[in-house]
Amino acid sequence: MQWSYLSHAIRKYSKHVNGFHVGIVGAGPAGFYCAQQLLKKIPGCQIDIYEKLPVPFGLVRYGVAPDHPEVKNVVNTFTKTASNENVRFIGNVSLGCDISLAQLKHSYNAVVLAYGADEDKKLSIPGENLSNVVSATKFIGWYNGLPADKNIKVDLDVEHAVIVGQGNVALDVARILLTPVDELRKTDITEYSLETLTQSKVKKITLIGRRGPLQVAFTIKEFREMLKLPGVSTCFFKEQINDIDKIICDLPRPQKRLVQLMYDASQKTEVRDKLFDLLFLRTPISILGTKKIEGIELAVNHLEGEKAVVTDEKYTLKCEIAFRSIGYRSIQADPDVPFDKISSTVPQSIGVYSVGWLSSGPVGVILSTMSNAFQAASLIGQHFDKGLLNERKPGYNYISKVLEDKGIITVDWNGWTRIDKVEVERGIKHGKPREKIVDVDEMLKIGGILDYT
Repeated sequence: MQWSYLSHAIRKYSKHVNGFHVGIVGAGPAGFYCAQQLLKKIPGCQIDIYEKLPVPFGLVRYGVAPDHPEVKNVVNTFTKTASNENVRFIGNVSLGCDISLAQLKHSYNAVVLAYGADEDKKLSIPGENLSNVVSATKFIGWYNGLPADKNIKVDLDVEHAVIVGQGNVALDVARILLTPVDELRKTDITEYSLETLTQSKVKKITLIGRRGPLQVAFTIKEFREMLKLPGVSTCFFKEQINDIDKIICDLPRPQKRLVQLMYDASQKTEVRDKLFDLLFLRTPISILGTKKIEGIELAVNHLEGEKAVVTDEKYTLKCEIAFRSIGYRSIQADPDVPFDKISSTVPQSIGVYSVGWLSSGPVGVILSTMSNAFQAASLIGQHFDKGLLNERKPGYNYISKVLEDKGIITVDWNGWTRIDKVEVERGIKHGKPREKIVDVDEMLKIGGILDYT
């Protein structure tokens, strides 16, 4: 027993550990949390974090709402991880385009796929391609400065907006549209989106859900923020929530608090300049209009247990813009990724691992992503301890030659700090924390390198 423990310790902390290479694809929360835990599980391991954009932090940078700066404080932890001498950040490298999974497997003892779930689910109904039917995902990317979404067309010269979906992302969209622009000016929201929001005429937002008030996916914190918006009334359709107070006491505590808050809000009758209302038990079946959306045809649902069943009753809700917010899905970034097309996830295997939404599906918050990433790091540690990942690998030495041959400009951590410095300086001029650079070429001019040594 003593010799077994000693041999394990010798293997784990021998010089060979310094030759243990891990390649992580995706520099968002899942990737960084996995790296953080791997440094503890396998001290001395070499970790390379690849990111398709020149800048790190993924959803923390491009998904978290600009009026939630406290959530973004987690980047301080990620920066500490990235500053470790055994961690290398390699930005502007895309899996499936610049490098392949086969090349990563050749180079690393463990490959961790952490590239998340970028695509949003579609309604798949007639009229979805009409003008002013907008992906909530792309709208969030637009106001957060995601390069791919900087040029999406959003016409806010309308009064009534509909959001299909009742999760936190839907509330983010509603809150940004209804928050006074002067409040948003203090955040890191992009200047071009501020200009558009300044001209917005949106006065009413309807949040549509397939199921009832007991099945909403948003959380109490986000809903409470909606209730506090100045000049905004929150309303419910009375017949959908009138008797809900009779069952509140029987609900589990977290749900009880949220449903009680919704019920209390439904009893208030104060009318303000803008309106936020919630419509339950409705399924969009078509979007109406010729070139631009003019309304949504809805089917009335009833619940069988917690399942929404569509009835034959239909009617039209007039609106001039609609946001689709019904969830995300991951993609198979490379043909060799062992991708489950039904769940849009990647199962764990020896040598190739997944973390975050690519592992669990697009559910949960940053805390659950951290837990998932820690579990994957522990699994890699177990495989390492069992000697399953001990083959000698070249690590970044091989990948750097691949990138060099293709002429790919990469951004290291020092390059990111230069980009970060410029963004902060530009933000100061506007009285905000930062003004994000939205042009990839400009990012590369500031932070890019061609030195692969």
